[in-house]
Amino acid sequence: MLRWLRSIRDRRVRRRLLRDEDMREDIVQEVHHHWVVHTVPALEVVLALGLTWTLLWTPLELGWLLFAGIVALLGHAAWSYLVDFMDVFVITDMRVFRVTGVLSSKHATTPLKRILDITVEQPLPGLLLDFGHFTFESAAQEQGLREIRYVGKPLALDLVIQRHIQSVGLRGSAGSDDS
Repeated sequence: MLRWLRSIRDRRVRRRLLRDEDMREDIVQEVHHHWVVHTVPALEVVLALGLTWTLLWTPLELGWLLFAGIVALLGHAAWSYLVDFMDVFVITDMRVFRVTGVLSSKHATTPLKRILDITVEQPLPGLLLDFGHFTFESAAQEQGLREIRYVGKPLALDLVIQRHIQSVGLRGSAGSDDS
């Protein structure tokens, strides 16, 4: 099942790459959420298992209510996991884009040359578990790609983006004078 979901997610990413006769867009890095986003769904599954154990000693009149709660917990856990699993952030040699959605698909993109600033925030749990949140500032007033949350190894990823922007010549070198 997980392999099938990965293939769907990968096809969503691949079909958004530019593949014209004149240009070929290549993926620099594909970024998925840090494992910490799956802790709440995992805790919901554990709670549902505990309630299932309790269901064995519950009177039949109340059992259906407990059973409905178990189904709701498992459904919410599965949906939350799918939403986070299908959310992918991609850095290419031309742009950054994000594809989200389970039953539908949403795509937001920003060309590398329009990225003005990247802010990386690591709250205390992020410092301890090595995850963080990205905020992109671009030349556009309204943009579809602004915030990416729960990114693993955020400082290393920030360096990947900055080095790539530098290597393709979209920014001057640190010692150059643009005046």
